[in-house]
Amino acid sequence: MFLFSTITITLALLFYSIGVWSERCSRELKKWHLFAFWFGFVFDVTGTLAMHFISENPFDLTDFHTLTGQIALWLMLAHAIWATNVIVRNKQNLKKKFHRYSLLVWFIWLIPYVGGMIMGMTSSH
Repeated sequence: MFLFSTITITLALLFYSIGVWSERCSRELKKWHLFAFWFGFVFDVTGTLAMHFISENPFDLTDFHTLTGQIALWLMLAHAIWATNVIVRNKQNLKKKFHRYSLLVWFIWLIPYVGGMIMGMTSSH
């Protein structure tokens, strides 16, 4: 289960990073970015749930890693919903402004990713 969760969380990093950075570089939200955001979110939720199954204290929001992970997941969901809304509305000015906040959400998402990676390397599984 640990290997599965590690792989899915890393796939979340891969898809979300590709979506955020390519959208940032192009400076315009495109449909395929939206798919990268959603795939990243789905892999993150899957990996997070898998980690909760092996955790001694799942959903313990007093734990820094759990708290930052939950914040990151909710921000990631809001980001994907917002991107969906921008694509559906198809307004050029919204597509061009969207990238301003993507990088912030990505950086916040990295906090629990890096923290989890460190925790995984320092504990025995």
